[in-house]
Amino acid sequence: MCGITGFWKAKGLDNGAEQHLKTMVAKLHHRGPDGTGTHIDAERGLALGHARLTIIDLHTGSQPMCSQAGDIVLTANGEFYDYKRHRASLMADGARFRTRSDSEIAIQYYRRMGLDFVEKLRGEFAFALYDREKDRMVLVRDRFGIRPLFYHLSEGQLVYGSEVKALLAHPEVPCKLDRKAALHQLMHTMAPGTSAFEGIHALKPGHMLIVQRRGDRFEIEEKGYWDMNFPRQGDRDPSLTADDHIHRVREELVKSVTFRLEADVPVGCYLSGGIDSCSILGLASGAQQSPVKAFTISFDNDEYDEASIAREMAESMNAEQDLINLKAADLYGDNYLRTMYHAERTFYNTLGVAKYCMSRHVKESGYKSVITGEGADELFGGYPSFKRDMFLHGLKDESPEVVESFQKALEESNRIFKGAILAEELVAHPAFDELCGFTPSWIQPWMATLEIARPLMSRSALDEIGDYDPIRTIAESLDPSQIEGRHPLDIAQYTWSRTMLECQILNWGGDRVDMANSMESRPAFLDHHVAETAVQVPPALRIKGNIEKWVLREAMKGVLPETLYKREKFAFMAPPGHTEKKKQKALATLIDRYLDPARVEEAGLLDPAKIKDFLVAYDRDTDPVSLTRKDALLNHLLGLQILHDQYVAGNTPQ
Repeated sequence: MCGITGFWKAKGLDNGAEQHLKTMVAKLHHRGPDGTGTHIDAERGLALGHARLTIIDLHTGSQPMCSQAGDIVLTANGEFYDYKRHRASLMADGARFRTRSDSEIAIQYYRRMGLDFVEKLRGEFAFALYDREKDRMVLVRDRFGIRPLFYHLSEGQLVYGSEVKALLAHPEVPCKLDRKAALHQLMHTMAPGTSAFEGIHALKPGHMLIVQRRGDRFEIEEKGYWDMNFPRQGDRDPSLTADDHIHRVREELVKSVTFRLEADVPVGCYLSGGIDSCSILGLASGAQQSPVKAFTISFDNDEYDEASIAREMAESMNAEQDLINLKAADLYGDNYLRTMYHAERTFYNTLGVAKYCMSRHVKESGYKSVITGEGADELFGGYPSFKRDMFLHGLKDESPEVVESFQKALEESNRIFKGAILAEELVAHPAFDELCGFTPSWIQPWMATLEIARPLMSRSALDEIGDYDPIRTIAESLDPSQIEGRHPLDIAQYTWSRTMLECQILNWGGDRVDMANSMESRPAFLDHHVAETAVQVPPALRIKGNIEKWVLREAMKGVLPETLYKREKFAFMAPPGHTEKKKQKALATLIDRYLDPARVEEAGLLDPAKIKDFLVAYDRDTDPVSLTRKDALLNHLLGLQILHDQYVAGNTPQ
């Protein structure tokens, strides 16, 4: 696990290039505190940098990494799993390795297969590979976007990096918050391929950026190499029984967890009270045949705290549980600011801050790597919004009375999340209706947020974006061929996974807050072999009646305590700011500092008078649903102001 950055200039490098590269690498020190490396080829205009966190091959895996002939150079962030088998196979084919690192298999496969080499790579990764003979650079991001990768293109130059802050350290990359992206953040849902900053793009999950030099210019191609590819209705193998699917899911998940235990340092587990992380802990305990260290977050609010259920799982697996208790003082103040700096985009809930605190604690406990449960909801239909869409659009054979009873149970069990995870009233958008046949439930609460968020932007920002429709942009970014002919549950899972998974779950809920403390997270469910198995499971076995993730529950029945096996999905969120006086006070301190009218005016993103009115209405509001929505929006408003302060104004947290 590491950080990568660099640039490629078609007309060659000037004398300051080496120092520019070192400054960019230094911005990623938190991702790789165990060593740095650079590769400069001034004549070819190439500058590659690497900051290393040692997980595998602690002694010989330094990067940038060159082929034996010196014609291929690689800088990689992440892990390639099952690499020992690949190394053995490649050596049998005549390959010779210079290191014991997993990263080197990418060079060997590229030499044999060209751009098809990504088919051989299993894991979570983002890397840059330069081919001297073809005078070509390839940037690659893993299939789900677990590892981040950003790039900026100007005439004759490519600048890239694991995080935006590395790109902004290059003198020719401008620093300006994008107005359209600001609107997306206020409504919570980013458009795929974008960042919070103007002119800086995120390489999409499952894509590669192919940069070919032609004289003093570059030809650019962004090419997808993988997608979830749910089968069309009627195309799943009807001969497979429920037991077949249960067995296949179990088999692939066991392999995935076993691969992610491979490391030259200890590997722990994140453990909440859900079946996802509990399944991971159970499988890891079996594969490791020794007690696993399990790290759990506890909140000071019983409605949001799952620590007692996590404790039951840890005890059943004889795991060593390490509990971190988080209160208002932990979720706001300096930790809030540092989380924003590392996330490089706004967040709607202090869950991201909680995970930042957790990763710091994990690192202080002597661990560099943990296996996590992210991705199970995306693959097996776990979120409440998926159940709502299944009930509304996917239960054609059930009686209206049964469907209505399912819906009532769903609404009641998720009442505290209305306004954030579930919309209180159904709404629709023509772009999604046209694309999907319905507007997925996951985006509906954020459509309602958009209605109160847009008027809060400054007049200049609104003039700049005009009649821009962020909902339509998101819908049009999705591949229609992956939606046409699919079951409504497949559509709901696919559209979420190609938007919210990358920009939220895997950003300020994953890599960015873990690597802020030099700690690598490995989400075992987001192994593409697990995913390719999951999409073959019929919708009625993912959500069976009123039971979400049914096939996963059955596959993991042997390791889950009965309490967990029967428990309904409960969203993992930190208690919102309005739920307790100490949190209200801590939140007010941030409001006074960053939503001060003078500061709002200076940043130019928001309207000071409208913000003042919003804060007055927030203070007077007593409706739980309205407050949940306004809490989310308030975090985004603060986030935009903090991002401006940290990046544009240059007040970087120390």
